[in-house]
Amino acid sequence: MSQSEITICYIIGAVLFILSLGGLSKQETASRGNWYGIIGMLLALVAVTASEEVNAYGLLAIALVPALIIGWTLARKVQMTGMPQLVAILHSFVGLAAVLVGLGLQLDPHSVAGLTPIETLIHEIEVFVGVCIGSITFTGSVIAYAKLDGKMSGKPLILPARHVLNLIAFIVTIWLGYQFMGHHEQSFMYLLIAMVLTGILGIHLVMAIGGADMPVVVSMLNSYSGWAAAAAGFMLGNDLLIIVGALVGSSGAILSLFMCRGMNRSLPSVILGGFGTDGGGGETVETPEGEVTAVESEGATELLKNAKRVIIVPGYGMAVAQAQHTIAKITKQLRGDGKEVLFAIHPVAGRLPGHMNVLLAEANIPYDIVLELDDINHMFSDTDVVLVIGANDIVNPSALNDPNSPIAGMPVLEVWDARNVIVMKRSMGAGYAGVGNPLFFHDNTSMLFGDAGENVDAILAHL
Repeated sequence: MSQSEITICYIIGAVLFILSLGGLSKQETASRGNWYGIIGMLLALVAVTASEEVNAYGLLAIALVPALIIGWTLARKVQMTGMPQLVAILHSFVGLAAVLVGLGLQLDPHSVAGLTPIETLIHEIEVFVGVCIGSITFTGSVIAYAKLDGKMSGKPLILPARHVLNLIAFIVTIWLGYQFMGHHEQSFMYLLIAMVLTGILGIHLVMAIGGADMPVVVSMLNSYSGWAAAAAGFMLGNDLLIIVGALVGSSGAILSLFMCRGMNRSLPSVILGGFGTDGGGGETVETPEGEVTAVESEGATELLKNAKRVIIVPGYGMAVAQAQHTIAKITKQLRGDGKEVLFAIHPVAGRLPGHMNVLLAEANIPYDIVLELDDINHMFSDTDVVLVIGANDIVNPSALNDPNSPIAGMPVLEVWDARNVIVMKRSMGAGYAGVGNPLFFHDNTSMLFGDAGENVDAILAHL
């Protein structure tokens, strides 16, 4: 394939990737957006494989075929509850790829052959920046995976003077970059030291982030992986890789900013970590106390039967119980009885951006009854029953009325304004942010304990 034909393939691929992002912005067009991305990636692979630079097809097949089989198998077997950690570990692969590309180019004496001094300097900057970004992405994503998968505690690790340590690491990395470009005999050593240092920085940055911020962390790491891919594109001189990396990096950053706005947080505060600690919002955190009103599935069903408007608030507990399909049947039954049923989605519900939207779409819940926080909060006061399924932090009133709470200022779904609130939980345990919830003790709140899947099955049977 000639260079002009490869360029055409790259342009078409870039357009398809842009269309893919556009399609993914709405639930109705998400499936089509996925197909645009798939076709664009296939076209990119064909163009790269057919280029003059690639001739070791046997080696390429050894790398590609097992990767395709592993990726296909994982994607088919993973449950929605395991999707956040799968996304996190996939981000780590992008970071590792950028590191390996940089190290490989630095070890290859032909990579700078024929370059002018200024071109050599630019190449060295590309290699150093690519390796550093890739290293942070790799180690940070591995830690995020371990936290999301339960292999590591979600509690943030707060070291003394952690911000000073981060600043020192950043300054030392810049100094190593200067040395890397000025000492060609020892350049590889400086690059390796910078790789290790930024890797440690990536570990520290994510270790310091608490459970409440993990959805933002996933989108932030998505942005990191995009910039790592763009850096790899600069190192390899691949235009499409630069474009794709910039698209992923910028869209991930924009998504992180939107999610931070939904939590009344700033992106720097999330990156620097510490949210979810006992001292995150003040000196003394109120511990909720009171009497709990328990209810059985029969009582919950009666409340639903007598209601005119029902709002369902899904959370991570619904994902764990895989209860979305039964919820869809309950929704159909209630709507068939003439009741208004709506779904309230918080920006950081679950462990992944858009986690609940995907679950509800999987169960064929109509898109027009799924509303975001800003669109539905004013409707709770005119609602008969709110059904909270496995959500905790996103319906916690202490975010609004306890200035010392670690989640103080975070916009939440104000479900307590409804006439009746039914909360499905296994126990009275705190949420992922480690914060107790006063909602459980409100007079209009009933706790339906047990497995959410079994409880919604029972409600459906009673209906």
